Amino acid sequence: MNFLALTLFPELFGPFWETGIVGRAVENGIIRGWAIDIRDFAGGRHRVVDDRPYGGGCGMVMQPGPLDKALAEAKSRLPGAAIVLLTPRGRPFSQQMAEVLAGTARDLILICGRYEGIDQRVIDRHVELEISIGDYVLTGGELAAMVVMDAVTRLLPGALGNQASAASDSFSQELLEHAQYTRPSNWQGEEVPQVLLSGHHRQIETWRKSHALATTLLKRPDLLRKRNLDRQEIRLLEDWRLEIERILDAQPLRGLDPSPGGG
Repeated sequence: MNFLALTLFPELFGPFWETGIVGRAVENGIIRGWAIDIRDFAGGRHRVVDDRPYGGGCGMVMQPGPLDKALAEAKSRLPGAAIVLLTPRGRPFSQQMAEVLAGTARDLILICGRYEGIDQRVIDRHVELEISIGDYVLTGGELAAMVVMDAVTRLLPGALGNQASAASDSFSQELLEHAQYTRPSNWQGEEVPQVLLSGHHRQIETWRKSHALATTLLKRPDLLRKRNLDRQEIRLLEDWRLEIERILDAQPLRGLDPSPGGG
């Protein structure tokens, strides 16, 4: 799978494509990545790519001409690639969207906007998908493009040492991931849960599912509301509810003096 970023700061992408899982995927030929400098397609001595917005207002807007020429170059390198714009007004990026993009294995051209945005005519003419990685504003789309490429890359066959890792990641099943432990089993007086040392695979899987459900309930209950719970999951959540009730029943009532004669 090939990625091509259109950006005003191509130097940002070098370390990204050389590091960690993404770097290994490049070395193993699973992905290839390039960055095109949009300024290379701007005319004039100063290679200006922005101008004031029509209608007034603060900030600047990326001009359509240089970006259109950069896109033409990108399409010549990756004919048939999907053209994606990273923008706060795009569709929210999710694990499910990453799975779809990885599943199609279609090359991606990612436009990294700057300033107040890019000329709408370029969007109307070229962009197939607008993506937002969250409800906040960045100084540019480069970090967002890296997020998308990282999430998609790790789902491609061979990118991870153990492909099962991707299937168990947080959000892959609309659940947050369970807690993880490694050696030593006793660290500063804190023990690893004994079930993880038992070697009983079914018990371990049940423990992991139970703690994934509890973690999701505490931190992202909205995910559980969207999930069709099976019988085992309902039973595990019921076990947690009963445990919480036992803990609460054992607590003294706040505001009351438990000593003899107390009010």
